[in-house]
Amino acid sequence: MQKPPIEANHVLIETCYSAISSGTELLLKNRMTEHPISLGYSAMGIVQEIGEGITHVSIGQRVACYGAPYVRHAEILAVPRHLVVPLPDECNSQEAAFVGLGAIAIHALRQADLRFGESVVVVGLGILGQIASQIAEASGYRLIGFDLLEERCAKLSEACTAIVYSHEQDVRSAIDSISQQQGADAVIICANGANAGIIDQALGWIRDKGKIVIVGDVKMDFDRELMFAKEAQVLISRAGGPGRYDSSYESKGNDYPISYVRWTEGRNMAEFIRLLAEKRISIEMLISHKMTLSSMTEAYELLHESPQDVLGVLVDYGKQQENEPRMTILETIQG
Repeated sequence: MQKPPIEANHVLIETCYSAISSGTELLLKNRMTEHPISLGYSAMGIVQEIGEGITHVSIGQRVACYGAPYVRHAEILAVPRHLVVPLPDECNSQEAAFVGLGAIAIHALRQADLRFGESVVVVGLGILGQIASQIAEASGYRLIGFDLLEERCAKLSEACTAIVYSHEQDVRSAIDSISQQQGADAVIICANGANAGIIDQALGWIRDKGKIVIVGDVKMDFDRELMFAKEAQVLISRAGGPGRYDSSYESKGNDYPISYVRWTEGRNMAEFIRLLAEKRISIEMLISHKMTLSSMTEAYELLHESPQDVLGVLVDYGKQQENEPRMTILETIQG
């Protein structure tokens, strides 16, 4: 593949692994018309070249990167500086490929503005909900997970000590138990295509002045009276954090001062990598399928037909790396 020209404040990366975001990519794939759409936004690779102004990574270094249209399922990527983070030696490359989903999960939790010891219900335990749940528990929040699929509930139960249910009435009982019937501090909705009443349901779960954070593709229908009665906040979580979709930040490399914007998307990415390196969270157990670039169509078919069997999907570009932490991965599909 021909290398794209390297611009100032950009990094040229040879991709080793990329992660499939099941919700977003299936949504885009189903919307495709005669104009092709590049899929993918989260990857890991090796720095091949650096443009003028790049000082935080060097040629030959392992990095994680995030953000369409710069990052996609492709062998060579040209990525702006704030969307590239270096990997410490302790961080596994395959797990780091999920950095985009990690940043999105972190930003959703920041939107909820929770404090240590407060409670959060995560609705939808696909790959994004699983990651958000692990980070929530690592942060000291009281966590309840909810998904209609028993397989996903079981997976979260393996990963942490969260209370996990597949029935709505059980969630209500658990909230009452841990909150003295005051309600949860926040509900984070990671489900895609959830039923139209999910926000009303969440409004019934939260405490007075509680928060609902929408991450997944959910129809924005809810009862105003329910929201009014609790003076609740219904918030949208936009991608990985401040800076996303801002060309000045992303393309031109102008950072937001930390004194005014503590957590940009780039700083959220770095925080996810820190959690991985310190083994506070684990993506290994969430990877259900390993693909090659040429066999990705099978992954989308599986996601559409058998979502209960698919969680994290990793695309392997066949680049051998030395001196990195190893992990065993379940290979259910051969490329």
